[in-house]
Amino acid sequence: MFNPSRLTLARKRRGLTKTRLAAAIDVERRAVTGYEAGEYPPAPETLARLVEVLKFPEAFFSGDDLEEPDPSAASFRSMSKMTASQRDMALGQGALALHFSRWIESQFELPAVALPDLRHERDPEGAAMALRQLWGFGQQPIKNLLHLLESKGARIFSLSVDAAEVDAFSLWKDGVPFIFLNTGKSAEHGRFDAAHELGHLVLHRHAAPNGREAEQEADAFASAFLMPRGSVLAHAPRFATLAQLISLKRTWTVSLAALTYRLHAVGALSDWHYRTLCIEISQRGFRKKEPEEAPRETSQALAKMFAALRQEGVTKSAIADELGVHPTEIDQLAFGLMLQSMTDTAGENAPPGKRSISLRLVKG
Repeated sequence: MFNPSRLTLARKRRGLTKTRLAAAIDVERRAVTGYEAGEYPPAPETLARLVEVLKFPEAFFSGDDLEEPDPSAASFRSMSKMTASQRDMALGQGALALHFSRWIESQFELPAVALPDLRHERDPEGAAMALRQLWGFGQQPIKNLLHLLESKGARIFSLSVDAAEVDAFSLWKDGVPFIFLNTGKSAEHGRFDAAHELGHLVLHRHAAPNGREAEQEADAFASAFLMPRGSVLAHAPRFATLAQLISLKRTWTVSLAALTYRLHAVGALSDWHYRTLCIEISQRGFRKKEPEEAPRETSQALAKMFAALRQEGVTKSAIADELGVHPTEIDQLAFGLMLQSMTDTAGENAPPGKRSISLRLVKG
């Protein structure tokens, strides 16, 4: 049976309006509206064109409903800069990630969720320090944030929307935290995005994490979580130069701009000194191109799962067939999060049975 909700999801995932899709498959817009409303299914030849245009296998359009993340429950860092199409593409990928994650959970034992509710903390900085104490970091730098988040039960996926306006987003689903990251950014910016989304998850768990105030709170949380006040003040140069800050940013693996902002926020830079450094950072192009970029963090959970699947002869194509998607969707969910993607060179394509593999993650 043709499932109209899956056509809507596939169209949004590809960033198409009903009008553009209708033109691409050579039907009237009213026909697409009818397909998606469940008034009538597409003819076989039209379905074949939908498969070709939307790059989803025919089996995808006959599966059960897939739940799409509620826009009001998802935090987007650059909501004001995003188009409706970009938001729909991101949420469409989010729906596929939830679908994939349910499959993963049927095959593996994942770390239990251990993200506390910190909405009652006095301010974002206080919440960041409370979480650092709870997780045993104190003032120490966090060397691998993705590994830490995965060890606390967060599910992390790549956000493959080819748009700089789409930074990252996060959400809670059935008591599980999900974080989607734009892995095309520098390692330092990606870490800040991850910490920003962690802020949303612990500060705004029971409220819609939208609006300027919520974004400012998540930014303040991320800054304090990655660069605790005591540590920053202990390392702050007496009169910082840009060269000193480029070297110093390695301590916390943050961007040059984020470190400069934090030094000013904790009182280690005067207003004049901060403005002077900001001007120099802009003039030298360091806002667009991070100087001395750190190595990119990768997902330990995805790497372990795909390694286990390879050992059992399970290919990427077999997983995709079971999910009813094209193998490229699996690639895109893991893009930039693994040093080596799962290949189709394994011997047997039979889907695996339930595994009792505990993915024990360590602090980076």
